[in-house]
Amino acid sequence: MARTYLKKATLTSRSDAGETAKTVADILADIESRGEVAALEYAAKFDNYEGTVQLSQAEIEAACAKVPQKLKDDILFAQDNVRRFAEAQKATVADIEYEINPGLIAGQKAIPVSAAGCYVPAGRYRHIASAIMTVTTAKVAGCEHITVCSVPQPGEGVNPAIVFAAQACGADKIMAIGGVQGIAAMAFGLFDQPKANIIVGPGNQFVAEAKRALYGRVGIDMIAGPTDSLILADKGADARIVATDLVSQAEHGYNSPVWLVTDYRSLAEDVLARVPALIADLPELNRENAEAAWRDYAEVIVCDDREEMAATSDAYAPEHLTVQADDLDWWLERLKCYGSLFLGEETTVSYGDKAAGTNHVLPTSGAASYTGGLSVHKYMKIVTWQRATREGSKKVAVATARISRLEGMEAHARAADVRLEKYFPDESFDLTANG
Repeated sequence: MARTYLKKATLTSRSDAGETAKTVADILADIESRGEVAALEYAAKFDNYEGTVQLSQAEIEAACAKVPQKLKDDILFAQDNVRRFAEAQKATVADIEYEINPGLIAGQKAIPVSAAGCYVPAGRYRHIASAIMTVTTAKVAGCEHITVCSVPQPGEGVNPAIVFAAQACGADKIMAIGGVQGIAAMAFGLFDQPKANIIVGPGNQFVAEAKRALYGRVGIDMIAGPTDSLILADKGADARIVATDLVSQAEHGYNSPVWLVTDYRSLAEDVLARVPALIADLPELNRENAEAAWRDYAEVIVCDDREEMAATSDAYAPEHLTVQADDLDWWLERLKCYGSLFLGEETTVSYGDKAAGTNHVLPTSGAASYTGGLSVHKYMKIVTWQRATREGSKKVAVATARISRLEGMEAHARAADVRLEKYFPDESFDLTANG
């Protein structure tokens, strides 16, 4: 392939590892050892917060009262879209029962996990939409208990709009504790809540590392890095919209990669010329994030044709993938590796991030090559079962005994032998490994 880089990243999403793993491991070990006392100490240290952790119903109602009705309506609109899409997803999973051989029946059941922990970031930005995405899907999946943890602000606690969203979407408990200590609280069942079976939601590198370190003891949605986005654009794309969309995702953080892949060099050059002014026009915090992300992580790539563009995109396996090109059906059929796909100029990653209905908790750092994003399915265990008549078990028992002996697992073989002896005492079977 003859890819031409008009702009090449100097850093990658893995360039900022540092001492994060060791720091997180020490905090988790301390909280597991000393419990709530340690969690409260870290909340005071990192978030400058010493208020109550568990929000009472009165505190929840007081917070909700601070949210303007227009914002409440927007949150409920987004929640309804996410709920209906999640319900449609859930309908794709069914309990089944199948007779493999006469008398041998196997089945599948989809069972929601009991307790879900939803992390809602509120440090750099107040991620109201993350409460909608994580809590709504857990509720639709059928989780019995849903806890929300969010970073409290000194003197305020959890952002009122986050409280409203969590409550409206079905959270059973809302806690004012963030960071590693919030993840630990959900994993270890602190502050009078059940231990989470699964912990989901985005967060900074410390939150992501805490989830990674606890994976196995609890389930997680995915191991996430900084958010990333890629745009595929051809000659007909609007350079102003392409540039605006790139900047909209770069503002997530200083280390959020954005990529443009095109087969039209003039478009690439036009976008490169437009981005600096769009970034300069942002408020200060957003501008600082977008400037750093664009400077250090962004890439602009020119390919020979659309097949090379698609292959490039699949190699990057972006979290968010936008197509602003002709023949959208071709791209939908061709593209294989992405967290969520946005087809056409009429939609944008920002819609998916906030209110369109698809989930915004998605695989990053190339993980879209092997996994999808958060959905009701992440909260559900697909388990199997079987039963058999005595006649239906005969062939299975014979095969099991022989395979087990060939493997050297004699006790397994005898579990089959004893049933054959009981159910078919007048029959003889060749159960040796060599036949």
